[in-house]
Amino acid sequence: MSGNTVLLITPPFTQLNTPYPATAYLKGYFNTLGIESSQADLGLEVILRLFSANGLRQMFQEAASGTTHMAPEFRRIFKLREAYISTIDRAIAYLQGQEQTLTHLICDRFLLPAGSRNPEEEDMEWAFGTMGLQDKARHLVTLYLEDIADFITGVVDPHFGFSRYAERLGRSASSFDELYEELHKPPTYIDRLMFSVLQEKIDDSNPDWVMLSVPFPGNLYSAFRCGEFIKNNYPNIRVEMGGGFASTELRQLSDIRIFEYFDFITLDDGETPLRQLITGDETGYVRTYMCREGRVRYLNNTEIQDVPMREKGTPDYTGLPLDKYLSVIEITNPMHALWSNGRWNKLTLAHGCYWGKCAFCDGYLDYIGRYEPLSAVEIVDRMEEMIRRTGERGFHFVDEAAPPMLLKELSLEILKRHLTVIWWTNVRFEKSYTSDLCRLMKQAGCIAVSGGLEVASDRLLKLINKGVSLEQVSQVTDHFTAAGIMVHAYLMYGFPSETAQETIDSLEVVRQLFLNGLVQSAFWHRFALTAHSPVGRHPEKYTIRITEKPFGGFARNDIDFEDTAGADHDIFEEGLRKSLYNYMRGTGFDIPLPKWFEQPVPQTQIPPTYIARFLVDEQDRTQHDGHKRIYYLLPGLPEIRYYERNKKGKKMHTAEFLFHFNDGDARFQLKADLGKWIENLLNRLLDKNKKELTLRDLEVDFKNCHLGDFDHFLTTPLWRSLRENGLYLM
Repeated sequence: MSGNTVLLITPPFTQLNTPYPATAYLKGYFNTLGIESSQADLGLEVILRLFSANGLRQMFQEAASGTTHMAPEFRRIFKLREAYISTIDRAIAYLQGQEQTLTHLICDRFLLPAGSRNPEEEDMEWAFGTMGLQDKARHLVTLYLEDIADFITGVVDPHFGFSRYAERLGRSASSFDELYEELHKPPTYIDRLMFSVLQEKIDDSNPDWVMLSVPFPGNLYSAFRCGEFIKNNYPNIRVEMGGGFASTELRQLSDIRIFEYFDFITLDDGETPLRQLITGDETGYVRTYMCREGRVRYLNNTEIQDVPMREKGTPDYTGLPLDKYLSVIEITNPMHALWSNGRWNKLTLAHGCYWGKCAFCDGYLDYIGRYEPLSAVEIVDRMEEMIRRTGERGFHFVDEAAPPMLLKELSLEILKRHLTVIWWTNVRFEKSYTSDLCRLMKQAGCIAVSGGLEVASDRLLKLINKGVSLEQVSQVTDHFTAAGIMVHAYLMYGFPSETAQETIDSLEVVRQLFLNGLVQSAFWHRFALTAHSPVGRHPEKYTIRITEKPFGGFARNDIDFEDTAGADHDIFEEGLRKSLYNYMRGTGFDIPLPKWFEQPVPQTQIPPTYIARFLVDEQDRTQHDGHKRIYYLLPGLPEIRYYERNKKGKKMHTAEFLFHFNDGDARFQLKADLGKWIENLLNRLLDKNKKELTLRDLEVDFKNCHLGDFDHFLTTPLWRSLRENGLYLM
């Protein structure tokens, strides 16, 4: 489409191990329209340029003028600069999956210079043991890079960070003044590296449009720098900014200075606004800010509908250097390591959240409030297409909370197609995740889930409107863990009206969850009040008082407030962090909770077996629910032989079943009439054209065939073996 070539850019910095998916999503949609587009991850490319022998050499030259005022840890790195320059290319190659023969040298600490982040051997042994040498080496290389990053931040550019850049300037920036002032300073060394990469991308693609996706505050400063560079050097290119930051923070934008850097700013899902920008005129613009006649105008033609999920196309990573991403292990938290270690194809199962009621969440915004799922067939079609394009079989479903029934259908579709994939996602710990559903998800490739436990208090969970109880959370995490799926819990403290007693009791619940092996990973977050949440919109219902300053015309999301009924939440941060660190290591369970804190806190009122008493045999309960449907997911029938045998002088008609399960064979001898019934049942379950069976159907048929006590049959070794090896009740 002539005159509408688009360059999609993620500005520095996000993840190092995998592309942020927004540009791939938009490129996939533009493909369906025939709009020519290319994409670039400036964050990765700037990092690769900086963390190279030539990049470090120039960086150390940049730092040379400040050697007299360097802190001792930075002076050490500067003195060892030749060691860093000579090893950096091999270190980066290692994180890209090359040079794996260096593993032992790295682990033995012979190859890389070490700075202040030199870890204790005990911590390394806990995290990686003696078998996880490659993960251990990746962690050590990551620490080596972070030492260099500390030097850059301390000496060269205070804004630098691997996954965020000048984040402070973008976070809760009600006024544009501070960021505007920073943008008028000379570009930093990192800025100049970014400009050189950006210029190459523009010259290669010759775009009519540059569209910048800004997901986080840590991408904002560099997005403005990109806009500034394009305006100064390519005045004919139109520049647009969108993404998560704009959609949450810029909904009241009125400062016209922003449009010195951008022509347009769009909100929420980008497909429709960007299509209208490219192909229409102002009367058809959707959720778009622009500057006209010296003021900010917001144009939103509500008659134009958003693009349905099924019409958005398959995310397209073409043009991104997928073999150059860095598989880093920043910290030893298991879920954070999964998040940053290895490359994941990102995919969305459903737009918005199927629950969408949590009081702390931005439920009034489109990305949460408008729920629209894909079908399982559509999702797996896209998975197969992405595997063909990228060669990667790992998927991160980036939903707010994946719908459990859709995960069931997705798992069945993956198994139906014999598709080999691994995946992980976010969930709500709700009762729909039965033992059978969790085992089915595991068979279909699920390796981990993360979910919000938030404040582990039934009163506060109800106030938050989470829709779960501690009993449900205990049982559901038990189901996931028993199925071999790792569980990460998002924890929250400081919710309005939360008392010191509730905080300590929440910590005790977390301790018991780890002690009982129900959770393997977790992280405490301090509650933050946002403008678009139920708490932010109706503070009077949550015993808080808003204290934010008058709006300055730029960004508004995080809101300052006073909790008029709760505890002094500041005293808990370090104790919660320290105790959780130990629980994840399997230690510290016997330490009284007040010992973790420097200031006096209450004793817990939670009984020591509080969580354990919630754990029940879910399979026994499930298999007496007659409404459950039966799914049999083994590839075929067992070997079956019928014969006669003598038992105490009587001839017995016998059936022998030999099952070939993945972990070994199992042989069962049955009476012939029961064997015939089992054979018929398995044939019916394997026939996709037959009507689906429920457990009640099975019971009626069993009794009609006069085979005895059905409840007793459900306790037999054959039935238990089938239940463990591919027969599900859901």
